[in-house]
Amino acid sequence: MSERPVLLPYADPAFVADPFPLYRQLREDAPVHRAVIAGGLEAWLVTRYEDCLAALSDLRLSSDVRDASDTRLLAQLPETERESILSNMLRSDPPDHTRLRRLVSKAFTARRVAGMRPRIQAVTDGLLDAIVPAGRADLVADFALPLPVTVIGELLGVPADDRHDFQRWTDRMITRVAQLPDPAVVNEAWQHMRAYVTELILAKRAHPGDDLLSALITARDEEQQLSEDELIAMVFLLLAAGYITTVNLIGGGIATLLAHPDQLDLLRSDPGLLPGAIEEFLRHDGPVSPGITRFAREDVEIAGVTVPRGATVLIASAIADRDPARFPAPDRLDITRQDNAHLAFGHGIHYCLGAPLARLEGQIAIGTVLRRLTGLALAVRPEELRLRSGGLRGPESLPVTFTPGG
Repeated sequence: MSERPVLLPYADPAFVADPFPLYRQLREDAPVHRAVIAGGLEAWLVTRYEDCLAALSDLRLSSDVRDASDTRLLAQLPETERESILSNMLRSDPPDHTRLRRLVSKAFTARRVAGMRPRIQAVTDGLLDAIVPAGRADLVADFALPLPVTVIGELLGVPADDRHDFQRWTDRMITRVAQLPDPAVVNEAWQHMRAYVTELILAKRAHPGDDLLSALITARDEEQQLSEDELIAMVFLLLAAGYITTVNLIGGGIATLLAHPDQLDLLRSDPGLLPGAIEEFLRHDGPVSPGITRFAREDVEIAGVTVPRGATVLIASAIADRDPARFPAPDRLDITRQDNAHLAFGHGIHYCLGAPLARLEGQIAIGTVLRRLTGLALAVRPEELRLRSGGLRGPESLPVTFTPGG
């Protein structure tokens, strides 16, 4: 392992457009690197599949940012009520994580999610109905973004008129960029979000409905299974996590198909390949890049390298998912790929709770686009597509043309 940290050059447009040559080099050079990541933060980067798989299940690696020695990580969170916003299952460890996850897990079982298919299809068709006559659209702003925002909003019981606001506040708080976020912007967004969620909880207490938020309020008020701060943090987490990566899965999946016309033609000819295609989009160029952050509770040995207590560990799932030791021809997009045990949803106790919902939304969204938008093509040169950088990956916009229809 090199003594000098490697730099992930998020300010370099070439790296943002295609980070995989550098990812490949890092994986080949060593299983663990000291690295400078987004915002100038330093982390220990784990690059190979088996090591990433083990690290994701290692309870010595904490999800709680308060275990990090780098105080700049906490500085990215709102100055006021940091403890409150950290009271969610994404940033907690057992036993709190176990208790919090149990409260919402029933809403995201494969069976419950499958029952949402008709509504997701209806929302998908409604969004496409609005753009089909024009023959052109931005498939992020007009489709990939409003679809999961609508679905998670309905699941939680958020009024339709309020969904744009929570999406805007969330983007200001958690959008990853090359630089550290402006604390003033984060604080203002959190204050708006906290005030809104508090009012929404009061309204649901007065008039409960058949939605997940009403069920969580019952768990708070009648069963005393979570605190008020945990309830607020849970609502924020579900709102944010319920759409932000799915937007990139849908937009990124469509962009990937347009860049691989042979795979696009294959999928059009055999829609039964769609579930496997979603898994391959997640593996090949998924919405989280380079990976998942943890913090060492104690000195931890990873692939023969001692990572010190308090260090930030970046478990690079996007690098591991192209590890040739695990995936044959890993740089090739193959929607017929079998045994596709990618790490895009994580692994272990923090495996993404919303994975069944994200998969279903991706299948319905992309499948319906391919069925309804004939003659689909990029409206700009591929090199003109703007991609997000610094943690979340996907097109910021996806301008396309297609055959206009009624």
